[in-house]
Amino acid sequence: MIELRYFAWIRERIGLNGESFASGAKDVSSVIQELRLRGAPYDHVFADLSGIRVAVDQTVVEFDGSLVGAREVAFFPPMTGG
Repeated sequence: MIELRYFAWIRERIGLNGESFASGAKDVSSVIQELRLRGAPYDHVFADLSGIRVAVDQTVVEFDGSLVGAREVAFFPPMTGG
């Protein structure tokens, strides 16, 4: 079981702060594919990944990042400093 966390507009569009997700996925892309199969709103949120960043166990990774041994995956928009 992996804990998924959603932040900012992603949280607003999905309607959840997070959820437990049972998956045998080996990487982030595979989890995204499984989420998109749930239909709206997941399909709409993850249709364009250019505005989404991801962290596995609080370390920012690319979409091909491994989930082996992972406990948490967080999805969030790019951040800016200031």
